[in-house]
Amino acid sequence: MLSIAGLSFGYRGAPVLSELALQAPAGVLTAVLGPNGVGKSTLLKLIAGLLPAPRDRVRLDGTDLSRLTRTRRAQRIAYLPQMTTPAQVSVFEAVLLGRLPHPSGRTDTDLVLVEEMLQRLGLACLSDRPVTQLSGGELQKVLIARALVQEPRLLLLDEPVNHLDLRNQIEVLETIQGVVQDQNLVGLVVLHDLNLALRFAERVLLLGPGGAIHTGAMAELRTDQVEQAYGIAVVRGEVGGLPVMIPRGAAVAADAGARRRRA
Repeated sequence: MLSIAGLSFGYRGAPVLSELALQAPAGVLTAVLGPNGVGKSTLLKLIAGLLPAPRDRVRLDGTDLSRLTRTRRAQRIAYLPQMTTPAQVSVFEAVLLGRLPHPSGRTDTDLVLVEEMLQRLGLACLSDRPVTQLSGGELQKVLIARALVQEPRLLLLDEPVNHLDLRNQIEVLETIQGVVQDQNLVGLVVLHDLNLALRFAERVLLLGPGGAIHTGAMAELRTDQVEQAYGIAVVRGEVGGLPVMIPRGAAVAADAGARRRRA
């Protein structure tokens, strides 16, 4: 369980997150949603230790993450930022880097783990190719594979399906969801596609310009909360047995807001 209580942070005196609270259980994906500039990436950096979080605000399985050494943090947390450029190595070596936080590093077990993950993500045929020769989508899958072979307790993914086509978006999120479930990990994933979040995440943190709007079960996310966050009206429905939210337009949202104010 990832537990956050009273977490606040700002840049140069400008608040980004204020008194944020979150409970993210293991075994399911928790989606972090919201428009640009509301602190989604900042939140992941605070959890990962790339930005200084106050003591006793972020706990993983009861342990205050701010008190962990860098080595212990690297063993327990895998963080994939939005943009990462790996060294000029092969695909296999790039994924194997995910094993560096562990003492073994390059045993037969490590090598097999990398091979299995490459196979799982459809990258085995690219194993010997330099990462500098990959497409943007292929590179993104390599970086996700590296995070997964790290075998962390907490998986932090910032827009992991950027640059991926539709098929690969589904394939990658199915893999991430499967690993989180099979290994009982805590998984936080920042997504911009609301319908992908509805499909793959059971929990959600919805951030808006004023802070957290909804924290809890994805099934309980309401259309008015989405409108509050994004400033656009949506309709919730079901297509092919899958939940969807379809935008109606910013003008519709503005009209609805004006009617509420007059009421």
